Amino acid sequence: MKREDDIRANVRDNYAKVALKLNSTQGCCTPASSCCNPNDNQNISIEEISLKMGYTKEELESIPDGANMGLSCGNPQTIADLKPGEIVVDLGSGGGFDCFLAAPKVGREGQVIGIDMTPEMISKARCSAEKPGFENVEFRLGEIEHMPVADHTADIIISNCVINLSPNKQQVFKEAFRILKTGGRLAISDVVLTATLPESYLSDMNLYSGCISGAISIAEYEVLLKDAGFTNISIEPKDDSKELIREWEPNYDLENYIVSAIILAVK
Repeated sequence: MKREDDIRANVRDNYAKVALKLNSTQGCCTPASSCCNPNDNQNISIEEISLKMGYTKEELESIPDGANMGLSCGNPQTIADLKPGEIVVDLGSGGGFDCFLAAPKVGREGQVIGIDMTPEMISKARCSAEKPGFENVEFRLGEIEHMPVADHTADIIISNCVINLSPNKQQVFKEAFRILKTGGRLAISDVVLTATLPESYLSDMNLYSGCISGAISIAEYEVLLKDAGFTNISIEPKDDSKELIREWEPNYDLENYIVSAIILAVK
């Protein structure tokens, strides 16, 4: 248990720093004057990261300033097939990026709930949600292993490069199954292992917070989803993501070990 708590504390601290770094002194909803990606790689901008992950310029221009923090490893919007009136839950919602993109797709009759365990992220996202047009979006502080959502609430769960960060993924999927309605869908982007990580990578807490050390294989992902009760499971690795993954930590050969994937499942 201590190991799990240590991991959560490290991840929470890391993303609190990201949220605070991207806030300016002029207002919580205003991005810093010169933002880079979370790993301080000056060679690629947040917009470039998002475009490479499959978002469009129109999508990026439609959300509140500062909501896109460059923390994606894919675009769950492309696989979610959101419909008007649906209730969406975003696991590890961060600054609210995918929540704000989902909001117009489910419309006024729908609802988008973002869950994040980092108070600084929740504050940032709530501030952005005050902008007109996002009245159907709310953000709740909580761990994705213990979601602050009632049973059988969600039509669909989305998530973007977050579940790898959990030290108890089986509990995440059990909770996801609990809050979904019968027939509800899971549509997430995450990183998966393509080869066994070196021991030195596994023991590096910074690499865990950087979405590396906590990644699991496709086979293990599928087993965890099945054990939670999900069916119609599809896990598709995206080999074209390796170029961007190489940029995450240029001093490591990460592209030899992990790849972004899109994961679909049904309750």
